[in-house]
Amino acid sequence: MVTNVTSLTGNGLRDWLVQRITAIYIGVYVLFLLGYLIISPSINFTQWHHLFSCLWMQVASIIAIFSILLHAWVGIWTVTTDYIKATKLRIIIQSLVLLYLSSLFVWGIHIFWGA
Repeated sequence: MVTNVTSLTGNGLRDWLVQRITAIYIGVYVLFLLGYLIISPSINFTQWHHLFSCLWMQVASIIAIFSILLHAWVGIWTVTTDYIKATKLRIIIQSLVLLYLSSLFVWGIHIFWGA
């Protein structure tokens, strides 16, 4: 049996489940934001800043960013393992994508928790 070290969980079923769970979380997060915008049609910067300065919203936003990045990683991993047969090229591309996604996560943490 061949195991792929770049797989998120090492199991296709678990990767599928991670992608579905993250999609649900992202959907609920977006629906909440849309609902907030509908309830407050004339929202200003102060209201928006107050919403995102609440601890629960900061945590929810970090989880949303992490969910988006996990979701993206499973998708990229699936596409690259299906369509890029050259192992070295696939590992290079996956490494670059992983580095990029990691930097986006750090940037997201800086946005929500930075000064």
